[in-house]
Amino acid sequence: MQNFPIDAVRSRFPALAREVDGRPAVFFDAPGGTQACDAAIGAMVAHLSEGTANSGGPFATSVETDRLSDDAHVAIADLLGARPEEIAFGPNMTSLTFAVSRALAREWREGDELIVTRLDHDANVSPWLEAAEDRGMTVRWLDFDPATGRWSLDDLATLLGPKTRLVALGVASNALGTVNPIAEAVALVREHSDALVYIDAVQSVPHLVTDVVALGADFLACSPYKFFGPHQGVLWMSSRLDDRVRAYKVRPAGDEGGHRFETGTPSFEGQAGVLGTIAYLEWLGELADPSANSRRARLVAAMTAATAYERDLGDRLLAGLATIPGLKLWGPVTMERRVPTFSFTVERHDPDAIARHLAERGIFAWAGHFYAIEAAGRLGLADRGGLLRVGLCHYNTAEEVDRLIAALREL
Repeated sequence: MQNFPIDAVRSRFPALAREVDGRPAVFFDAPGGTQACDAAIGAMVAHLSEGTANSGGPFATSVETDRLSDDAHVAIADLLGARPEEIAFGPNMTSLTFAVSRALAREWREGDELIVTRLDHDANVSPWLEAAEDRGMTVRWLDFDPATGRWSLDDLATLLGPKTRLVALGVASNALGTVNPIAEAVALVREHSDALVYIDAVQSVPHLVTDVVALGADFLACSPYKFFGPHQGVLWMSSRLDDRVRAYKVRPAGDEGGHRFETGTPSFEGQAGVLGTIAYLEWLGELADPSANSRRARLVAAMTAATAYERDLGDRLLAGLATIPGLKLWGPVTMERRVPTFSFTVERHDPDAIARHLAERGIFAWAGHFYAIEAAGRLGLADRGGLLRVGLCHYNTAEEVDRLIAALREL
């Protein structure tokens, strides 16, 4: 995307000024957590420095904190295409998913079934495995093709049945970058069963427009620290389930919508940071489409522009990786139906050694299984050091991609 305002974008991320041995640091570690934008940092500092408080009081700082929290719920709802009362904040996606799995398991019985995939991060696997073990349920595994990094709707259909109680799917793989056909999968689940659908959108929200209504699922979870904000988790629960789901919580806590999963005092400074993140994305959306006349429209414009820019970066990276002798890319080989997360191995080079090689050159990337332990095992890499993972996002540049390729050639 030639007109993407990359210089203006980078100026909004203070960490991008960091240097390693006199060279600009290259942050290709985004799938594990992006850098925070200046608006998120400023909002957190402002909340703490101007006076914080718990919620529900008549005094100024408590009233301001309540207003901030309400605004944060509205802002995240606008990002996801949801309603504010359907949103819950928590410490992270994993904790929220465990809370939901425990709540749903109240209704499950021995002999019931649930479906998880071998492609997902373990945060969308283990909570369901634990619930299944507790309740004596049968676990059905949706496999994927190691050659393509994709699971199929046909395979999903064979697993569904009258005893299926839950299907857990991920929009995008944190290991391979695969974008899965979630809306089609949800429609298939509705056709063949009465199961609930839980969606892990941690790796897709930073890169794609998200619309929970269009996806049609029952739950969706994501992590603001993966999309330019602070360490927080976000859960969306469809209002269809308001009368069905009973969360584990303290007795005085409310039962309204998704808020029922907000156990204990939340991180209000974290919610302030989320507000700053949404303000930053609104700013980007205004640059991308000055005609956007609502926050939701500006957020859609921002993510649409980021997707196009990242696609160009991804094409450049894929072309460069193809020139490295002995390098094998795992997962989709084009930018079709993928996010810009790329994992590969290089013959005769341990992934950890490659990560150290890159780190010495100021390039930050991850090695291992990234908690996608089923995926690493399915690829036959679990006992071979896993993968080297490079993750791009919209604050990265073509020059940084070229630095990575040059560093890999030195191997």
